[in-house]
Amino acid sequence: MTEDRVLHDLLCFDLYSLSRLVTALYRPVLEPHGLTYPQYLVLTSLTRLGTCSIGDIGRATRLDHGTLTPLLRRLADRGLITLDRSTTDARSVTVSLTEDGDALRPVLHEAYCHVGESLGMTDAEVQRLQSTLHELTDRLDPGRQ
Repeated sequence: MTEDRVLHDLLCFDLYSLSRLVTALYRPVLEPHGLTYPQYLVLTSLTRLGTCSIGDIGRATRLDHGTLTPLLRRLADRGLITLDRSTTDARSVTVSLTEDGDALRPVLHEAYCHVGESLGMTDAEVQRLQSTLHELTDRLDPGRQ
């Protein structure tokens, strides 16, 4: 057995390795704009959801509160989003894209296209893979459907 095949029978390792490799494909497009992959997820969610709560973003991105809060603060500090606390409920915060954040839409789209091209899969293959991944995710986390 070679060193690179020590964990070849562990599905969890295959999924972990693939996740890291796919996430790294985003780096060449996002890094010049000072964005990380989790920030990409948040910004993409906001372009699709519009103004929403932190909870909505957490559900969309599957990022926990401890990860999401500092990430949102960094995006707000960069002027890409606004965080507006409710005057009636201090626990409620609304998140919105700013003009600068909205101006990143072409970058977000480029990252999406870059990864699709890098995978070298047909649209049908990507759809089948996503369908399988969605099924597995729903099976493991049924409360999130």
